[in-house]
This record gives sequence, C-alpha cells and structure tokens, in this order.
Amino acid sequence: MGISGGQDSSLVGRLAQLAIEEMREETGDSNYQFIAIRLPYGVQADEEDAQRALKFIHPDQSLVVNIKAAVDGQVAALEDAGVVVSDFNKGNIKARQRMITQYAVAGDTKGAVLGTDHAAENITGFFTKFGDGGADLVPIFRLNKHQGKMLLAELGADSVIYEKIPTADLEDGKPGLADEVALGVTYQDIDNYTEGKKISDEAKEKIEGWYLKTEHKRHLPITIFDDFWK
Repeated sequence: MGISGGQDSSLVGRLAQLAIEEMREETGDSNYQFIAIRLPYGVQADEEDAQRALKFIHPDQSLVVNIKAAVDGQVAALEDAGVVVSDFNKGNIKARQRMITQYAVAGDTKGAVLGTDHAAENITGFFTKFGDGGADLVPIFRLNKHQGKMLLAELGADSVIYEKIPTADLEDGKPGLADEVALGVTYQDIDNYTEGKKISDEAKEKIEGWYLKTEHKRHLPITIFDDFWK
C-alpha cells in the first residue's frame, strides 16, 4: 500500500501491519508480509510526515518508487499526440500511476493492494477513478474522518499524523491544496452528515451535489444489463 504521510494511509498501514503479524502468528507462515510503498512525485514537500507515518506503521518491508519519470513521460507522449494535459488531468495521472506501481509490486509478490477510501471520500467521490479508488481491499470504508482520528489516537499515533490538514496534493499549480477547500465543505459537516446529525442546508446541498456528480465513480463498468441511467 502507498504511504503518503496523511491520516488515512497511516491508519490503514498500521491496521494492515497488525493484521499481517496476527496472520503470521496464527499460521506460522513467514511469507505473509505488509509492504509499504512511498510513491513521491519528485521531491515530496512533506517527506517528514511520510517518515513519521512509516515509523508508526513499522512495516515489514518499505519501498520507494518515484513516479515522476513515468508521469512526465506519459504527459509528454500525450502532448506529442496533440492532447492537452491540464494540471488537474495530470494530477489524476499521478494517482493512477501510483496504483499501477502498487499492482506491479502486488503482481511480483502475489499480494493484494489496499486502498484508503473512507466514508467521507466515498460519499463525495473525492478520489481518482481507477487511481486511489482502485484497490482490492478497503479496510476503513465505513469510517468517517472523525472516527479515523479516534482510532489512530487509540493505536498510539503521534497527534501530528491525525491533526494534519488532509490534502490530495496532486496538482502542481496548487501544491498542498486542502481537501476541504477543493470540496467546498468541511469534513466536520461531512462526518455529521454521515452520522445523521443536523448540518446547514448549504453544506447538505454541497455534499449531495458531490454525491450525484460522482455516482459513476462508485459503479463498476456499465453493461447493457445495468439500469444505471434510469
């Protein structure tokens, strides 16, 4: 699994490591391993956060694969073909390249890829289709941001990890853009919405608008047997 240094990957990474250790103990099979992968695009500005997360996770194996050459090569090839690649589109290419890398490692090790999607991201569609949204297992799918923070605190994580401002950090022109700015609604409102608590009409409209616009992300490829458009 890719480790960014943020709340979600830190939580999933630690849960995965604990699960793998339990599997080894139960089966006596040392082949069960959790592989944490750092996937920077060039030099990551918050590398210190990523290293703090790795120290907390304490993975069996840790790899670093820099995706810059692959992403830049893809962008250059597209532009040579006459395709204009926007900064936003390039950001999605980064997310998909990271997942390509994780599946390459999984293919080599007969492994499964873990994803970090959670309730707040799922309801707003705040993930890249077939990028970070493509994985084999999504352990924290039912948790919202607040619940994830509480679990990290219970697991003994440094508070810096779960108090860090969430950011996808995919666009070159908007480095470190906060998720809440991109979404136009706070995670507190999203969490309250998922828990059935009262929020403002404006926040409710924004969340439901995101849900409707991103419906395609939560659906497998559409066939003639689907009633997706009804």
